[in-house]
Amino acid sequence: MELVNPRLVAEGLMFPEGPVAMPDGSLLCVEIRRGTLTRVTSDGAHEVVADLGGGPNGAAIGPDGAVYVCNSGGFEYDDSSGFVIPGDQADDYSGGRIERVDLATGKYEAIYTACGEFPLKGPNDIVFDAEGGMWFTDHGKTRARDRDRGGIYWARPDGSKIVEVVYPADAPNGIGISPDGGTLYYAETFTSRVFRREIVGPGELAPMSILDSSWLLAGLPGFMPLDSLAVDSAGNVCVGVLGLQSGIAVISPDGDVDHLPVAADWWDPLVTNICFGGDDLRTAYLTYSGTGRIVACDWPHPGLALAF
Repeated sequence: MELVNPRLVAEGLMFPEGPVAMPDGSLLCVEIRRGTLTRVTSDGAHEVVADLGGGPNGAAIGPDGAVYVCNSGGFEYDDSSGFVIPGDQADDYSGGRIERVDLATGKYEAIYTACGEFPLKGPNDIVFDAEGGMWFTDHGKTRARDRDRGGIYWARPDGSKIVEVVYPADAPNGIGISPDGGTLYYAETFTSRVFRREIVGPGELAPMSILDSSWLLAGLPGFMPLDSLAVDSAGNVCVGVLGLQSGIAVISPDGDVDHLPVAADWWDPLVTNICFGGDDLRTAYLTYSGTGRIVACDWPHPGLALAF
């Protein structure tokens, strides 16, 4: 199978990620290389909402209508390869943080820069639960000879509480919640695995035994690094796949995997993010980060309406 009816929404973006479909038909996204939160209008034009600096990545609308952005703090950009290389040794690295952006004014502030005594290194993807709490991943940073261990966090959007819920995790990236609100999903980039954990309260997961394999939803074969994800109304976890097999991996709640590759004439090795929009949530928006495009396609199930 392939992605159905792909069509161009926007181009000329500087490593877009974190798409958010808005009620007025526009899209919000971040541009990692540009350091901005950007709005894409229905005619494909794009305008800067906020100049955040660092490395803005995942984004989500919070209960107050503001946009909450996972900012990894900055990236090295290798112009010879066209790839973004994570590294907190980069000259522009300014520390990982969660930022709140006022859509009306573009004003922003850092809500969290650390969890207790431990600084956030590379916040990556974010989702809100129905009660208004945010779950987010910290991907960490990769340097020449070492790499951070990442984790999963839960926090209140008013800055009053942040909890380290899963630590360590191996480069956690995409994160999402099941339609019934009872399961948290997260993807690890380099292990190509998607995990599921039972949510038992705000910022609380059921205890996990290392001998219990049920917490592994799926592991993809070969070299299929995983990026961000979204959940559709059928409960499928839809996660971006990077590399020669770039596209979207659709993983059922039972762990069955269907891979939807990028069509040859729409090639991009970095299909990083997916979100759902349109009146019936049957339009999937994908970020083609390597070529700076956002592409829409038809989806067989309605997407899952987000909490806010």
